[in-house]
Amino acid sequence: MIIDILRAFIVGGIICSVGQLLIDYTKLTPARILTGFVVAGVILSAVGIYGPLVEFAGAGATVPLTGFGHTLAEGIRKTISDDGFLGIFTGGMTAAAGGITAALLFGVLGAAIFPQKDK
Repeated sequence: MIIDILRAFIVGGIICSVGQLLIDYTKLTPARILTGFVVAGVILSAVGIYGPLVEFAGAGATVPLTGFGHTLAEGIRKTISDDGFLGIFTGGMTAAAGGITAALLFGVLGAAIFPQKDK
């Protein structure tokens, strides 16, 4: 149990540290870094590296944005095997629908509870 928490903490910390290094030492905008993390998750999943990392680190690998890319890639892979070519267009959103919905609902809830104040 504690070893799972440590694995998640270490792997998630490494992923976040890479993001911080990109912010500190490159001229990349935060939007490009975030997009790069999603694309990196897709690519690492496609070449078979990210799946074992998820098995090893659990939430430490699935919670960062690279995990979102992995979820998209795995959803597409599964839907292609089930539905064929159409899975390219539907698989990613089907796999990530729960997370996207939760993000939208919690965003609206947060905006309702903490309204923006003009400065």
